[in-house]
Amino acid sequence: MIGKLKKLDWGMLLILLALMVVSFFIVRSATSVTPGYENYDIKVLIFYGIGFVVAISLVLIDYRVLLKSWLFLYGLGIVLLVVVYLTAEEINGARAWFELPGGLQFQPAEMVKIILIITVAFLMGRRQGEPLRVRQDLLVIAVVSFVPFVLVVIQPDLGNAIIYLVILLGMLWIGNVRYLHVLLGLTMVIGAIMLFGYLFNSFNTEIYDYLNEHKKGHWHERINGFINPSEASANEVYQAEKAKIAISSGGLTGDGYLQGDSKNRGFIPYPYSDAIFAVIGEEFGFQGAAVVLMLYFLLIYRMIIIAFQCFDLRGSFIIVGIISMYVFQVYQNIGMMIGLMPITGITLPFISYGGTSLLLNMLSIGIVFSVKAHQEKYEMVE
Repeated sequence: MIGKLKKLDWGMLLILLALMVVSFFIVRSATSVTPGYENYDIKVLIFYGIGFVVAISLVLIDYRVLLKSWLFLYGLGIVLLVVVYLTAEEINGARAWFELPGGLQFQPAEMVKIILIITVAFLMGRRQGEPLRVRQDLLVIAVVSFVPFVLVVIQPDLGNAIIYLVILLGMLWIGNVRYLHVLLGLTMVIGAIMLFGYLFNSFNTEIYDYLNEHKKGHWHERINGFINPSEASANEVYQAEKAKIAISSGGLTGDGYLQGDSKNRGFIPYPYSDAIFAVIGEEFGFQGAAVVLMLYFLLIYRMIIIAFQCFDLRGSFIIVGIISMYVFQVYQNIGMMIGLMPITGITLPFISYGGTSLLLNMLSIGIVFSVKAHQEKYEMVE
């Protein structure tokens, strides 16, 4: 056991500790003027404490146990997505959370991200580095990815559904896909995006009426505010515009800790969660935002090094899936605060308040630790 603990990546642990400190102080600032949220900063420390225990404990467990259990894990994830959709109460227009004792919530879609990474890593690893075949490999991987994607879209949770696709694309990119298949896939994706934009603008009113009828009007607001910002209503672009104003007002050095005027006036919805980067930009300016981005860069860099050092391709695939997940979440969250991406419910990893997302992010880091610690026992998992 001591030998495994010695193989911990202490650099990653230090980076996570730094992110914990950032999260604690930014969540405290974001909730300082909001009644009922006074203890969120303390909860961040509690979740981080549990997360560190989980991550370090996973060093003692061979990640190949997860690979061998991929079918069970995948089935469990699908069942949870179905049950939460059928039984959960609607919160913010979505049926996506189980209510747990103590006022806690559990979001299965977050856990399924890790399950999908393990599943795709197992399926890709069967080829042992040989080019992936269309029918035997790519079609199977597409089907197992499409099922949770659809179940999350109908919740509706478009943010996590998109992450599933990004994970899939990131893992396939290093999975030895033939260039012809890559070209065909990119053509289909670009064509689908262009077709969606055309149909959305052509049938804007009809789509608006349909979504409103099914109580999904916020979908139209977010998409229309991104595609047609000049024609969108004030409500559709409210959060994005206020976030950009807050970040730009921070300038180079920021307005100072606890001095964010937009947050104090309640201009930015959910400043402790989705919009926490706006608080960072306003209070610490470009310098503070750059420090946060550097911490993410160092974390991703350490994971890339571990992936390169893997003897087992499946371990590398798992790490690449986790990297894809983190990179997109960071890009999406920051992008929607500065107008580069549409508004979704994606949080900023390791910094935004959220028990489920933080614990599962730490679980992902624990799997990376396990991959690094168990390379000397390489064997093919059938």
